[in-house]
Amino acid sequence: MKRPDSPALSAGDVSAWLLAHPDFLVQHPELVGRLALPPRDRGEGVIDLQGYQTERLRGQVDRLKDQQRAFITASRANHNTQNRVHAAILFLLDAESFEQLIHTVSTDLAVLLDLDVVTLLVEATEGEESAAQSAEVRIVGPGEIARRLGAQELALESDMAGDETVFGAGAGLVRSQALIRLNVSPETPSCLLALGSRDPEMFHPGMRTELVGFLGRVLERCIRSWLTTAGQDG
Repeated sequence: MKRPDSPALSAGDVSAWLLAHPDFLVQHPELVGRLALPPRDRGEGVIDLQGYQTERLRGQVDRLKDQQRAFITASRANHNTQNRVHAAILFLLDAESFEQLIHTVSTDLAVLLDLDVVTLLVEATEGEESAAQSAEVRIVGPGEIARRLGAQELALESDMAGDETVFGAGAGLVRSQALIRLNVSPETPSCLLALGSRDPEMFHPGMRTELVGFLGRVLERCIRSWLTTAGQDG
């Protein structure tokens, strides 16, 4: 509120201030819709910049609004994914036996993570390539995991066809995947957690991998803990 003894601002004062701060309306675009602007027809030979400036400011406002909406949408999606991964980790930690842990991976994780297929792959050792497939663990040949991941710990792929070697009967549902190496122990065969979705962009090479990577690290520690316990009991 202007104090009673403050000098009144003249039109010249306002004009001079705006000229000294040409980006004022850019910083306060909400004022554009509240200002009374002069008519466009200023007479012959007069260049009308009002329309250009107004459209430019409106365009900036629209872009800012679009960016804000995209940011909010992404934040909500990330928060939802984080909650799902945390819930999945709690299920893994709550397993009361090694068998229950594996069952949780093969049945519960897909529901908890809103995916279509989740499988656990274990490489057969040399001489056991023909090991029978389990309903809850897929057995693959020696070197299969290294062939798919190379030196990576985690690989993402979008807009692809699911591989039966990885996803079994559920391969037809898979259009994007995350493959996570599980480093259980030097004595344990190579393992891999495979997450598959029918959404072609659920997993893609440009996405952040902290959450799915953390899920893999928790799972490998759970497996290691149960195998260690079983070894001690034996």
